[in-house]
Amino acid sequence: MPDILQTIANATAMRVKTSKEAITLEQMKEKALSLPQKEHAFHKALQKKELSFICECKKASPSKGQIVADFPYMEIAHQYEAAGADAISVLTEPQWFLGSLDILQEIADSVSIPCLRKDFTVDEYMIYEARVYGADAILLIVSLLDEERLERYIDITHSLGMDALVECHDAEEVDRAKRAHARIIGVNNRNLRTFSVDASHCLRLRQQVGSDCIFVAESGIKTVQDIRALKQAGVDAVLIGETMMLAADKAKKLEELNG
Repeated sequence: MPDILQTIANATAMRVKTSKEAITLEQMKEKALSLPQKEHAFHKALQKKELSFICECKKASPSKGQIVADFPYMEIAHQYEAAGADAISVLTEPQWFLGSLDILQEIADSVSIPCLRKDFTVDEYMIYEARVYGADAILLIVSLLDEERLERYIDITHSLGMDALVECHDAEEVDRAKRAHARIIGVNNRNLRTFSVDASHCLRLRQQVGSDCIFVAESGIKTVQDIRALKQAGVDAVLIGETMMLAADKAKKLEELNG
C-alpha cells in the first residue's frame, strides 16, 4: 500500500516551491509580520472547562473521496459558529481534500471564532502564509517533521501569536511533541498510512500527554457514546470532520453530540 501521508507531503513541498516562485519566503514573512499580532485565540477557545468542539470544513478526503457534492463553505462555517462550535478547521490542501487558502481567508474574515489551517505543514513558509490568510492556528504532523524543525515551527507559530495543533499517532510521537514544548497535542484516531480508524486510540495516550497541555481527540468521533467516553477520559477538545459535514442539520448534530 502506498504511503499516502508521504505522498501528500511530497506534493505539498512541490506546491510550496511553486508558491515561492510567485512570493518568496522573505516576502511572505514580511507580509505576516506587518499584520497585527494574533492573540492565541485558538488556545483560549480550547481552555474552557467543558469539552470544546472544533468543527471541520472539508469537501473531500483521501479515504472517502468526495464527501459532499455541494460545498457552501461560508454557510457551513456560519452554521458552525451559530451552533456553538469553539473553532473551525479549514482544509487548504487542494489535491486530495479540494481545499484552498481562499476558502480559509473567506471564512476567517467572516466568523468571530478562531480558524485552524488544516494542511500538511512541511515548510515554515506555510506558517507565515497561514497568518496572511487569516488563520489563528496551524496543524503540525509530528511524523512529517524532525525534532529540530518541529520545535522551530512551534516557536515561529507562537511568535506570530498563533497556535499549533501538534498531531501525534503513537507514544513516541507524543514524547517528541512534549520535548518540542507543544501546548496543544492532538491524537489522530485515523492511521494516515492505512486509513484504519480506532476511536479509542486517543484514550490510550491520554495519560501520557498529561494535563500540562490541551489534549485534542481527532477523527472517528461519531456518536454521543464516543463523546461521553472522551469526556470521562479528560479530553479537552474534539475535532470532528465527516460526521459534521454529512449532517443535514449541523446545529442539531452538534447539540446531539454535546448531550
